[in-house]
Amino acid sequence: MIEQNNNQMQIDMFKATLFEQLNDKHPLYSLAHTFPWQIVEKEFRHLYSHTGQPAHPIRLMTGLTFLQRIHKLSDEKVVAMWEENPYFQFFCGATAFQHQQPCAPSDMTHFRNRIVEKGAQFLFKLSISLHGDKIKKAKRVIVDTTVQEKNVIYPTDAKLYRRVINQCNKVAKKVGVTLRQSYKFVVKKLTYALRSTRLFKKTIKKLRTIAGRQVRDLQRKLSKHKHLLNYKPLLERMHRAVNQGRRDKNKLYSLHAPEVSCIAKGKAHKAYALGSKMSVASVSGSNVVVSMDNFRGNPHDGKTLSKALSSVHANCGKAFEEVLVDRGYVGHGVKGKTKVLLPGSGKRGSQSGSRRSRSGLRSSIEALISHLKHGHGLSRNYLKGEIGDVMNGLLSGLGWNMKLLISELE
Repeated sequence: MIEQNNNQMQIDMFKATLFEQLNDKHPLYSLAHTFPWQIVEKEFRHLYSHTGQPAHPIRLMTGLTFLQRIHKLSDEKVVAMWEENPYFQFFCGATAFQHQQPCAPSDMTHFRNRIVEKGAQFLFKLSISLHGDKIKKAKRVIVDTTVQEKNVIYPTDAKLYRRVINQCNKVAKKVGVTLRQSYKFVVKKLTYALRSTRLFKKTIKKLRTIAGRQVRDLQRKLSKHKHLLNYKPLLERMHRAVNQGRRDKNKLYSLHAPEVSCIAKGKAHKAYALGSKMSVASVSGSNVVVSMDNFRGNPHDGKTLSKALSSVHANCGKAFEEVLVDRGYVGHGVKGKTKVLLPGSGKRGSQSGSRRSRSGLRSSIEALISHLKHGHGLSRNYLKGEIGDVMNGLLSGLGWNMKLLISELE
């Protein structure tokens, strides 16, 4: 028998508050009450002016940042989902259901630029403090490194030279100077010629010659122009891109992201990765991320351990008895109370049973890094500059710690 529909009008939904409507056992509902919002507002209050148009509430922007990293959402998606999800709204401080987006997606970028690295570090440290009991009981910490890839195209010489030529024409048009030649149609012909194996080397050489000619011509024209100082860093990067050799160190791989480094991963599916090295530290057993440190270039893993341990001590307020690492940390040179445990050579009888079991615990961070990459935005960094590399790592660790907290409340 089909159940009859009473056709009752749900007018109470728009009169009652979210506090009365929502399920009080939902993890976001519980977390909204237990999270120390007053501490966050006190920390970020000085970043706002006392004059002008009122900004969006600090709790709203902080809550959106948390939700974005917990669910790996873009700026546009998290704002759109906030409009649909009442639990998102309640977590961010809304008292009644809202029927419009809380802010423009670009406001998320403005908030990140407002809090910068210091604010991201504060939020990350706050997410660690919410797991205080686990941190106090833990005796071991696990450290490993991974590559945080930047949102850049795969670099080739032809792509870089074409980018230099196009950028020179763009700057000349913007400033109002006329170059000797734009090479627009010449570059188009040379692009088609790159498909020919016979003409490939000759075409690359021709593109490099044109790119160098354009950079020198633009530099001469801007030397008598008032905008020279504004474009001096860009001119230096373009000159560096054209004149760098195959075996040069600290090569430039992207004009808009000069901080990008090429890091060999040694994996079959991807031999190289373009980005920066990230050191990840987690507590053994609870998998709480207690340190996310970014390193420019490709330093040896052993040279990153001392900074990672100092960050762990600063974030947790304690020094752990042991740190578990892999064999890539040989020659770390760390001295102090924390004992660095490296696995044996892999040969039979090279390590004791207790040491072997501790080495098995170390492998748990591999799965954690995979979760950070695929679930919280560490796989590809869309934030700009070196500070963007640091902030993306901290916010990814923040998202994981908050997700652990939500899973405990479910």
